[in-house]
Amino acid sequence: MDDDASTPKYSSGSTGFRAQNRFSDPAADMPPEWTAPTPPNGLPLEPIPAVDESDAEDRPPYLDLSTVALLGHPKRAPSQGWRKWLYLASFKLLNVGESPKVIRREALIAQAQQPLRGCHRIAVLSLKGGVGKTTVTATLGATLASVRGDRVIAVDANPDRGTLSEKVPLETPATVRHLLRDAEGIEAYSDVRSYTSQGSSRLEVLASESDPAVSEAFSSDDYTRVLEVLERFYSLVLTDCGTGLMHSAMGAVLARADALIVVSSGSVDGARSASATLDWLDAHGHEDMVRSSIAVINAVRPRSGKVDMTKVVDHFSRRCRAVVEVPFDPHLEEGAEISLERLKPQTREALLELAALLAAGFAGERREPV
Repeated sequence: MDDDASTPKYSSGSTGFRAQNRFSDPAADMPPEWTAPTPPNGLPLEPIPAVDESDAEDRPPYLDLSTVALLGHPKRAPSQGWRKWLYLASFKLLNVGESPKVIRREALIAQAQQPLRGCHRIAVLSLKGGVGKTTVTATLGATLASVRGDRVIAVDANPDRGTLSEKVPLETPATVRHLLRDAEGIEAYSDVRSYTSQGSSRLEVLASESDPAVSEAFSSDDYTRVLEVLERFYSLVLTDCGTGLMHSAMGAVLARADALIVVSSGSVDGARSASATLDWLDAHGHEDMVRSSIAVINAVRPRSGKVDMTKVVDHFSRRCRAVVEVPFDPHLEEGAEISLERLKPQTREALLELAALLAAGFAGERREPV
């Protein structure tokens, strides 16, 4: 067989293997940006497209990266009652949540914890003695101090022998007179703390003189000087006023008060005396203070059921911003040091409601002395 006829011929001519273009150069098909020289500062960046501000409102907002947004808001386990036992008995599988009573209490606490700028001054007064005015001052102050993180102090401005200092453990024999004497040297909270006594609730009390002859000299100027010292270190100052509206310090108390609490008992004469207190304030240019005041109907003894409390509440609700009824409590009847833990749940709830109503006025404008 002829080798020339059976063996294929490969030549370098125009019809040879290389001329068939069966393979192409890979670099020829690359985009030009792939083969561009690398700049000294790194890879070339894509140009940022222009943003049309006209459709900014139509674009969805950025995802909120808060803990609640990313993890959800877990349902809190119940803290008391049959709901708690059901939750534990089911090995934490059945969670029916908190009861409406607990939810309301937490809402009141949140309201009482409302932030406060500067110092808020509260006057607690009544024309009639024996209605529990000092007790209301101490329990309200203790409630505020227990739920808030700032400093709360109660001042005994009674011209007679005041008993406010008996509501907390006595830590010092110092009184308001000693504070006035050393006022010029008080520069820090630790200085003023040596003149006050503090209870378990963190409420501090500045006592009055035990000698009525000396305390009568507590004048309007004296109260103003005491308040100027306390305003530098305390967020809330409660003043336990005397029963007489004409004594010398009362003018300064009313002139500098941001809030007013009028205390009445559940008796006929107690309600009439509290209403007469409001009448006196109206007649002496304190109409705005009366309208923004809070009336507290304090049950100093068990209810006999003979007084229609609905009508008493209705009377004061027409004159004041709010009315709170504080039920009778055996612990308060003792007249000794007050412990919030020993109060009945109904009493603690009423005091918490009073604290929340008082805190609702924190957002208002600060009242300037008149």
